[in-house]
Amino acid sequence: MKKTNIYFDETDDIIDIRYDKVFKAVFTRDSKTSQRALSKLISAIICREVIVVSINANEPPIDNTRDRQIRFDIHCRTKNDELINVEISLNPEPFEMVRMEFHACKLFTGQDISGEDKDYDDLKQAYQITILDKKRFFQDKEFSHSFEYYDPTHGVSLNGRTRIITIELSKLEEIVEKPIDEMSAQEHWAIYFKYLTDKSKRKKINKIIELDEGIAMASKVLKNISQDEIERVRIMSEYKYKLDAQSTRVYAERKGMEKGIKKGRKEGIKKGKEELQTYILDLIEQGLSREEIKKKIEDYYPVKKTSKKNKK
Repeated sequence: MKKTNIYFDETDDIIDIRYDKVFKAVFTRDSKTSQRALSKLISAIICREVIVVSINANEPPIDNTRDRQIRFDIHCRTKNDELINVEISLNPEPFEMVRMEFHACKLFTGQDISGEDKDYDDLKQAYQITILDKKRFFQDKEFSHSFEYYDPTHGVSLNGRTRIITIELSKLEEIVEKPIDEMSAQEHWAIYFKYLTDKSKRKKINKIIELDEGIAMASKVLKNISQDEIERVRIMSEYKYKLDAQSTRVYAERKGMEKGIKKGRKEGIKKGKEELQTYILDLIEQGLSREEIKKKIEDYYPVKKTSKKNKK
C-alpha cells in the first residue's frame, strides 16, 4: 500500500471508536474511503477478502453523528451477494449470545427465494459479526470465535450458510505485547479498537495504521470526525443522556424491588418493578430532567426513615 500520512500525536484526544455511534459513523459514510475500510475490516474478521457493495443499515445512515440511537448495526451486502451484519458493543448485555443468534437467523431467512426459478441453494452466506468489550463471554483465552451449526456428539458440521463471529476485546492483554509484524490482520483491528484512545499505546497504533491500509482509511474518517468539535460535543452529550437514562432505570428497579420486598410477596417485586419502569418511561417521554425524575420517584415510592429513637 502507499505510505499513509495519517498519524495520531500522543497529545491528540481521539473519540473512542468503540462507541456504536462513532463506529457506524466511520464505516457507513457515503465515501469510498469509508466503504473500503468496512470491506477491509470484514475481510480481516472472516479471514478472506470481501468487497462491500451496499449498506442497508437498520437505522438512518450516519452521515451526521447527531442521529440519536442507542444501539447501531451495519447491514451490508458483498460483491458475491453475501449478507453481513456488523456491530460493536462496549457494554454487552448478558443475553448477547442469544441476541446474536436471533439476528443471524433473521438475516439469513430474510432472503427472498420465492420465485419459480429459485430454490434453497440460492440462499447466500449470512454472517453476524459482533465486537464485544468489557465482559468475557467465553472462558478460554481466544479473542475470536466463529460459530456454525454442528452435531456436538459426533463433531459433524452441518456445513450451513450462517456464521456468528465474535471478537472479544477484553482478551488482548498478551496479543498487544506481540511485535506488530507478527500480528494477523484480525489482531491489528482488535488492537486498534481496544487501544486507540490509550495514549501509552499510541506509537503501536500509529505503526499499525502505517502497515494496514484498511485501518489507515478508518483512521482518516475518524480523524475528520474528531476534528469537528461541535459533533464531538453532541456525541458525548448523547452518551451522557444514555448513561443518565440507564442510571434512572436502575434506580427505578431498585425502588420497585424495595416496595415489593416490603409487601412481602414475590409478585410485589415484579409488579413494583413493572409499575415503576412504566412510570419512569412516561416521565422521560415528558422531557423531565434526571433530578426531576428522581424527585418524582421518591414521591411515588417514599422511603421511610427510621430514627435511632424510634428503634429504641
